[in-house]
Amino acid sequence: MNRPPLEVADLVRAAGEKFIEHSRQWLTWAHVKVLRAIERCRTAALGGHLDECSRCGHRVISYNSCRNRHCPKCQANARNRWLEARSRELLPTPYVHMVFTLPHELAPLALQNKKLVYGLLFRTSAETLLEIARDPKHLGAEIGFFSVLHTWNQKLEQNPHS
Repeated sequence: MNRPPLEVADLVRAAGEKFIEHSRQWLTWAHVKVLRAIERCRTAALGGHLDECSRCGHRVISYNSCRNRHCPKCQANARNRWLEARSRELLPTPYVHMVFTLPHELAPLALQNKKLVYGLLFRTSAETLLEIARDPKHLGAEIGFFSVLHTWNQKLEQNPHS
């Protein structure tokens, strides 16, 4: 696998000290601990071992990881193991991912009336899925599904959807 041109650790090494200096008023020791772990992850600072190819004898140093749960490199492996375990649990059947989003104009209303608005979102999305699936023109079947409520988008803007 090719290494990306820039990683989080590279940014922490390049600007971490300056960031810590400028953020002292709100940064906790736990934040600094995570930044230090990411900075040292898979470097000589944490030690390592020598890997050798049994065929050609080529040697390469492999540095130890920090194993911090906030480290993107360490969590990539944990995430991949988790995904692999979940994929073994999936039924051998096709699935469809559907998203039901409230109009942007209703987001403030949802924020002030969570139980009511989110209840309506779940009920109407469920009724819609069941009705369309039952229709012989579409699937003609009873389906199973689960819904998850997301209230923010990737930019951390309010965006209620299920």
